[in-house]
Amino acid sequence: MSRWDGIDEFVAVAECGGFSRAAERLRISSSQVSRQVARLEDRLQARLFYRTTRSVTLTEAGRSLLAQCRRLIEERDEALLAVSDLQAEPKGLLRLTCAVAYGERFVVPLVNDFLERHPQLRVEIELTNRRLDLVHEGVDLAVRLGRLMDSSLVATRIAPRVMHLCAAPSYLERRGTPRRLADLAEHDCLTGTADGWTFDAGAPEDGASEGNGPEWLFRPQGRWRCNSGTAVLDAALRGFGLCQLPDYYVVEHLTAGRLVSLLEAHRPPNTAVWAVYPPQRHLSPKVRLLIQHLKEGLARRPEYR
Repeated sequence: MSRWDGIDEFVAVAECGGFSRAAERLRISSSQVSRQVARLEDRLQARLFYRTTRSVTLTEAGRSLLAQCRRLIEERDEALLAVSDLQAEPKGLLRLTCAVAYGERFVVPLVNDFLERHPQLRVEIELTNRRLDLVHEGVDLAVRLGRLMDSSLVATRIAPRVMHLCAAPSYLERRGTPRRLADLAEHDCLTGTADGWTFDAGAPEDGASEGNGPEWLFRPQGRWRCNSGTAVLDAALRGFGLCQLPDYYVVEHLTAGRLVSLLEAHRPPNTAVWAVYPPQRHLSPKVRLLIQHLKEGLARRPEYR
């Protein structure tokens, strides 16, 4: 006799409120349900139900056992499903969302590679800078940048994201190089979608090492603004002013000397690129495998090496 015998039947009777309805759910006979529950009671030496001709109700022992048995069944079924999913082929529809610029440059090519490998899969990608409600709008997965707001969603880090304050050498020759956070107020700033730039205020002002202090929010001022990171980068390369952009925009230009990194000791704590999805006890193969594919694909990009 298995130690599992009777547990599924007991939970079904408790949830359905009767042996006949439990038998219908389990697709077995009422007599079999009754027999298995009785055997479980014998093993436990405890009555689990009060039975009358009209109703079946849980005893105190039954109420105590029910929550634990539900958890056991869920964990058992999840474990079995996880093993079977190791061999499962992603299929069906997967809905994904990401910010426009990052999605076009990084995410969509990797999703297209993933789609080529899995011909039974269909994808719908919505590139938007609007933050979608994943549950309400039926989205399986979102790629989000920066810091996550407190949320009930599950997040997996798939790539780093380091913010750089920088400017072209021509601008610095003309306006001087900021040495302290207070110097930023004297400079032209190129602003994008963010109203403020974040810095580590606890870092030493001489720039000798990275800090780990409280954050300082600076409100940039200038005569140039655009809601496109690529446009901000172009303006910075032309010497219009200072900019704060993620690494994947500026690393190439910093290496080539077309931009100069500034106030590195005050660089804000590294943010990240996240795969975000609604909470669920078991992640479907298509979402789980796509997250892994994105993580591995981004790691191969020169911007992240």
